[in-house]
Amino acid sequence: MTLVHGLEGDLVEPTWDPLRLDEADAVLRGFPEAGGARRVIWHSPRPYSSAALVLPVRGRRCLLVKRHDGRVRSPESLAEEHRFAEHLRRLAVPVPRVLADADGATALRRDGWTYEVHERSAGVDLYREAPSWQPPTTAGHAREAGGALARLHLSAAGYGAPPRRRAPLQPLAQVLDDGDLLGAIDREVAARPALEAALEGPEVSPHWREEVAEALQGHRERLGGLPGELPRSWAHNDWHVSNLFWSSAGARASVVGVIDFGLADRTSATFDLATAIERNAVAWLALRERPAEIARPGLATSLVRGYLAERPLEPVEAEALAALLPLVHVGFALSELEYFGGILRSRQAVRTTYETFLLGHARWFSTSAGQLLLDAVAKAAGSPSPTRGATARRTACH
Repeated sequence: MTLVHGLEGDLVEPTWDPLRLDEADAVLRGFPEAGGARRVIWHSPRPYSSAALVLPVRGRRCLLVKRHDGRVRSPESLAEEHRFAEHLRRLAVPVPRVLADADGATALRRDGWTYEVHERSAGVDLYREAPSWQPPTTAGHAREAGGALARLHLSAAGYGAPPRRRAPLQPLAQVLDDGDLLGAIDREVAARPALEAALEGPEVSPHWREEVAEALQGHRERLGGLPGELPRSWAHNDWHVSNLFWSSAGARASVVGVIDFGLADRTSATFDLATAIERNAVAWLALRERPAEIARPGLATSLVRGYLAERPLEPVEAEALAALLPLVHVGFALSELEYFGGILRSRQAVRTTYETFLLGHARWFSTSAGQLLLDAVAKAAGSPSPTRGATARRTACH
């Protein structure tokens, strides 16, 4: 049986059945470049969809076929991220091409599922077995990841599409725009019945509003009015080394491929960079056992320095970066609650997401280890540390 990554970093039985050869063949027959499927080579361990490398009837290069539950991704939703990816590809960002079917569509609906087909990226899928919360193995990889993200942001700056339409498993970055974070979360809850059901269910404390305020509001106050000053642009929003392909397995490898635009949306370059730091510079899978040891300030510094070598930050971006870091996960945690509660109906996943992800990550940034990481990020960005109250002083003068 193909196992997938679980929320605790373990391997678990998949929610979504692995792609079968006859299924892949039926899909690829609609793509003239493929003509059908000869063999399934590999199944992805990523949990939110079913994906497989498939050898097509035509050609010798494997294709990546992905199947999504239609409630999670529609063809229209996938087309939004495909258009962004194609914009980047035309500007020499190394994004694999998305194939179009005989009707010119890059995503299709079939039997309640939504499918997409990509060329396999060039390079080495060095971290393909690594969960999203596993840090890179070397500082060189972190620096290169930062540089590649900056290059993507430079190419994304001219992309003017509006934000994506509401769908599960989106970053919901807009909840950070309002200084009243709890009020912003309440508005999302009112607009999303599945999110409301998850938060009001037995897996979550009946006092969740008080718990959320305790864990998040201090960080939000330090962030002040900075979110409203950040330039908005489309971004990747899931920048982890496992979403990158590499020129080799060596410590000095360069990024030669960028994949997985499932969380791409109109946010900001700073939000995306903060997300990259949170995903790559904290060993979150050890949060419960060794909370004082999970920070990787050296990796965070390397990632930021790599970024700055390609794209210097504006002063407001430099000031916001570390202040965003304790909160950058909040929108996606809410979207995961909606997904686990409304689509998967998994009580355990709802409990873990609420306690460990939504609250646990924010609370960790209030510990001495978390504060030291924020200091390191602020120093690398060339800004006063938010742990010293610099952001609060700045916004008070406006």
